[in-house]
Amino acid sequence: MNDFVDSKVYLNGEYLPLSEAKVSVLDRGFLFGDGVYEVIPSYSGDLFRMQDHLDRLQASMSRVRFELNYSFEQWMEILTPLLDSSKEQYIYLQITRGVAPKRDHAFPKNPVPTVFAMCSDIKPFAGVETGVKAMTMEDSRWEMCDVKATTLLANVLLRQKAIEQDCAEAILHRNGYVTEGAASNLFAVIDGILITPEKTAEILPGITRQVILELAKANNFEMSEEIISLEALQMASEIWITSSTREIVPVIELDSVKVGKGVPGPMFNKMNQLFQDYKKSV
Repeated sequence: MNDFVDSKVYLNGEYLPLSEAKVSVLDRGFLFGDGVYEVIPSYSGDLFRMQDHLDRLQASMSRVRFELNYSFEQWMEILTPLLDSSKEQYIYLQITRGVAPKRDHAFPKNPVPTVFAMCSDIKPFAGVETGVKAMTMEDSRWEMCDVKATTLLANVLLRQKAIEQDCAEAILHRNGYVTEGAASNLFAVIDGILITPEKTAEILPGITRQVILELAKANNFEMSEEIISLEALQMASEIWITSSTREIVPVIELDSVKVGKGVPGPMFNKMNQLFQDYKKSV
């Protein structure tokens, strides 16, 4: 059954059942994928790291030249009615350049953005306890991966190929070094040091990624943001993939070869506990 079938959503100033939410076929999000989005977790009705998500949303909008300047309070007023304080959920928020009078690659004059938001439950992911399989693939995406754009066809195709090989994620690489997962950020433990690829236009600056870096620093982990070669990743004792809805997931097999001992590692166990404690504290 569709998780959203009876849910209330927000669309351009209105709250209505999902079945009644409609956008024009001339919306540029539909025609060109001309849009950006955010995924914001909510724990007991509280939106997690909301300001960080809004900062990233604003950065994405600026990069693609959207003009929409809602305040923190305005976004909270829009999104809070969608939440259920008794559940762990996430908000999906999407903004497109809006409806144009005709299909034309050039920006329309005085566009009115389409703003859409819906909420769904976060479902427990078994891979957090047991670990998952992943495979490496050439990164075939565009050059602005730091923009959280709705144009995700390359990501979809890469992750689908991984799923068809009984893997939970595709870990992407270009020019001999790894970037991130098709739908996640990447961490590796190499020679006892927790490493994640540095923040460039080749990766999405994940909020969960940032929380992990903060927790690692506060708890005296040896850590670094730097280039990880594909060869180094293959020698890692631990590999993690991270995202807002799955949080931290250990990879126990990469390209059909065990990672470390083939079970979630000690640094993952410590970080995952720190992350869960941090969630409760905020």
